[in-house]
Amino acid sequence: MSSANQLRWGILGAARINERLMPAILEANNAQLVAIASRRAGASAETLAKYAPCYPNIKAYDDLDVLLANPDIQAVYLPMANHEHAEWALRAIASGKHVLCEKPMALNVADIDAIEAAAQQQQVKVMEGFMYRFHPQHTRVMEILDSGLIGEIRSVRASYSFMMRPARLYRLAESVDNGGGAMWDIGCYAIHSLRMFFKQLPKAVTALSHYAESGADIASSGVLDFGEGRFAQFDFSFDRARRCEYEIIGTKGGIKCHIVWQLPGDVPVISWWTEDGQQSEQRLPAVNHFKAEIEHFSDCVLNGKAPALSLADARDNCRVIVAALASAKQGKTIQI
Repeated sequence: MSSANQLRWGILGAARINERLMPAILEANNAQLVAIASRRAGASAETLAKYAPCYPNIKAYDDLDVLLANPDIQAVYLPMANHEHAEWALRAIASGKHVLCEKPMALNVADIDAIEAAAQQQQVKVMEGFMYRFHPQHTRVMEILDSGLIGEIRSVRASYSFMMRPARLYRLAESVDNGGGAMWDIGCYAIHSLRMFFKQLPKAVTALSHYAESGADIASSGVLDFGEGRFAQFDFSFDRARRCEYEIIGTKGGIKCHIVWQLPGDVPVISWWTEDGQQSEQRLPAVNHFKAEIEHFSDCVLNGKAPALSLADARDNCRVIVAALASAKQGKTIQI
C-alpha cells in the first residue's frame, strides 16, 4: 500500500502499552509508524528495539516536542500517565496532529471540553482509546440484543480485575485526584461498557472503594441507576484474580461476554440463555482489537469519517467516573 493510503503515526511515550500498540500500528493496513518519543533518555530506542526490531527507518526521539514538530507525522498516540493526557492532547492538537488518546481522555469534563474546542479549531480528529470496542464480539452481542432474544434490558454487570504485579505498582503511586488507582485504570472500562448498552447517562451512582495510603483506590464497586428499575453493577480491583467480563440480563434471558480484554491466543466466547430453555455458546475468530482500533481511526482521518467513539462519549464517561469517585469519597449517592 502506498504512503498516500496510510496514516503516518507517532507515539508520545515509551509506556508498557507499546507492547500491544506498536505492533498494531505496524500491522495495520492503513497505518505507518514514523517515530516514537520519550522524555527518558534512550527509552524510545529501547522500545523500538524490543517491539519493532525489523523496522530500522522508524525514528526514536528523546524529546516529545521534536516528534510533534515533525511534519511527516499526521497522527499521534498518547500512552502517558493519566494526569498528562489532557495537556499533551492539547499540545498535539496545537501542532496540527490528529490524536488517539489512551483512556481516560482526561480527569475532568472541562479538559475534554477544551480538547473538543481545540480539535474543532484545528480541524483534527480526536478519539479516546477504548480498544475493546473494536472487537467484533461486541457487535455480535448487539445483534443478539437487537433480535429481541433476551427481551428488554433490565440490568448489566461488568467485572474487571487482575492481581497487581510489582512492575505495575506505579498505578497506585498517585491519588484518584491525580489519575491513580483502579477507577481511572480499569474502572473506566467498566463504566464505558455498562453505558454501551443503556445508551444514556445514568441518573445517579453509588460507589464504595478500598484505598491505598496514596489515596488511590485498590478496588471499587457500585451501582449506576439508569431509571425505571434499570441498574448496572460495576466491580473492579487490583487485588483479585483476572476477570474481564460483562453480563446483560433482560426480561427473557441473558447474554455474557466472557473475555473483554482479548490477549493474543484468547478465544472470544459469547454465551446466552432464555427463560424458555434455550442455551447457546459461540466462539468467534480471534481479532487484534488494538489493530482494529488503529485501522478504524486511520480510516476516519484518511477518509473524513467521524470516529466511532465521539468526544461526547468521552465526556459522558468522565462525568460518570467523577461522580462515582465522589460517591465513594463522600459515602453517599451522587446525582448525575
